Amino acid sequence: MKKLSSRLSIAVHILTLTAMSSKNCTSEFIASSVNTNPALIRRIIGYLKNAGLVAVQAGTGGTSIQKDISEITLLDVYNAVEVTEGNGLFNFHKGNRQCKVGANIESILGAALKKAQTAMENELRRITIKDIVDGINKLP
Repeated sequence: MKKLSSRLSIAVHILTLTAMSSKNCTSEFIASSVNTNPALIRRIIGYLKNAGLVAVQAGTGGTSIQKDISEITLLDVYNAVEVTEGNGLFNFHKGNRQCKVGANIESILGAALKKAQTAMENELRRITIKDIVDGINKLP
């Protein structure tokens, strides 16, 4: 099964590490925790910054969170890092309008997929970065 990109999980990792860390959260420090390269971290931090979730100080200033972590939902993070056309999760092909199936599949299937997207968004809206931090803090 094809998976969505890892941007959401990396962005949540960045926010969680930044929230929990007493260290200066540079892209190099974050990259070592995520196990990836600092360039990818900087790109995702850029998305988070554009969404108003983090601030970045040039040089070795690092990243800081701009909102209370109890107010940042996974849907906020998803919307910041996942680039979807028209906020749609699913994409449709152009069916043959001369065919009964081709002419109608988008409207019928689209309704079902919209329900699936709404369910996903509702679940992501329910979980905050604080929930993730609390879950990690409960581990030994």
